[in-house]
Amino acid sequence: MNSSATPVDAHRLLEALLHAPAEDATLLDALRPEVLRQTRAAYDALYRAPQPLAADVLHALAAVTARWQGSGALAQWHRTQGADENLLAPGAHPADPALAVLRDHVDLLSLSPALAAAEDQERLAAAGHTPRVVVLVSQLVAFESHLQRLLAALAALHGAALPAADAPDRAPRTRGRTAQHGGTTPSGRPRPAAFTREQLQWEPWIPVPTEEELTAEQRESFAAKATTNSVYFRMLSLTPALTAARSALDNAIFLPRDGLPKAERELAAAAASKVNDCIYCASVHARKAAALAKRAEDVDALLAAALDRDADWIAADLAPLAAGQDARWAALVTAAAEISRPRPSAPALAPLRAQGLTDPQILDLFAAASFFAWANRLMLSLGDPSLPDAARPDAA
Repeated sequence: MNSSATPVDAHRLLEALLHAPAEDATLLDALRPEVLRQTRAAYDALYRAPQPLAADVLHALAAVTARWQGSGALAQWHRTQGADENLLAPGAHPADPALAVLRDHVDLLSLSPALAAAEDQERLAAAGHTPRVVVLVSQLVAFESHLQRLLAALAALHGAALPAADAPDRAPRTRGRTAQHGGTTPSGRPRPAAFTREQLQWEPWIPVPTEEELTAEQRESFAAKATTNSVYFRMLSLTPALTAARSALDNAIFLPRDGLPKAERELAAAAASKVNDCIYCASVHARKAAALAKRAEDVDALLAAALDRDADWIAADLAPLAAGQDARWAALVTAAAEISRPRPSAPALAPLRAQGLTDPQILDLFAAASFFAWANRLMLSLGDPSLPDAARPDAA
């Protein structure tokens, strides 16, 4: 795929993703132009527009995410953008308690977002962080998770090495927790205890603007995705420019009729959501995959697959996700799941090419999985799924 005389490496690909040097214009030919445009727009909205946190803090938190997720290219990138080294030095503990709480929270969301709980949001609020800052930090970790996986897919297509980064030398806040399946949400609604294709509800852990409180910019940020009745998108509108790019990116990945079949993009989203343990996202996209492909039993097998998880809630063996699938779906599920690991490496492309996928179709698959490294982290870090009100034992 590489037509350039200069060797392609991950740093050069990242530069092409974010800045479009003229000499590298062909490196991203297989990526949908709108996916590229909105990924850049999200980066600019996050790091080049005014934010309630200083730019050096934002870049430092992004470098923390990159280190937990093993991306040497992204860790170096954010350091060159002026990351606050006081948040990155080995053994360092931020003197500012509010920054220390943010860094701990980034540790959690980078590694195992399914372990986030309402108590984590209470800790942020107690440190003085506003709902806008809370959403901004979740968006930052989630966007960086998307960007890293998109970079890993491009590196695989170009045969470029991915430099690794060592994880920070501290125990993450994930250690010893388990995900909250079942039980009740803070409002008293029952949480789902297992993965399902049934429609679920979602409720936030933080204050959310009412429909009447939304500004025109906030409304526009998610107009392409939902009405103002959506509490989730009203919450995300606290970061309006970033949410606008995210909404457009979502549509650019999942709505086109060409390329990888839509059912298989939805399958990739469901597989990523299984790895990240996001019951809500899996329910939405498994339902879509089953309807589009007319393969409900195969989708249900993916949802029912059991994954053994360690003390940080990370599944080492993802093979059960593809068990029982035909060769094509097994290759798709395996690829989407592998790139969804907390520390992904460049994915293997031979099984996908053996199924006849072209380079643009391969990037469709990985763009879908990468986007759900973003979507899952928002859903998991900012609220709870719950059973529909009609399913509650006390519902009339």
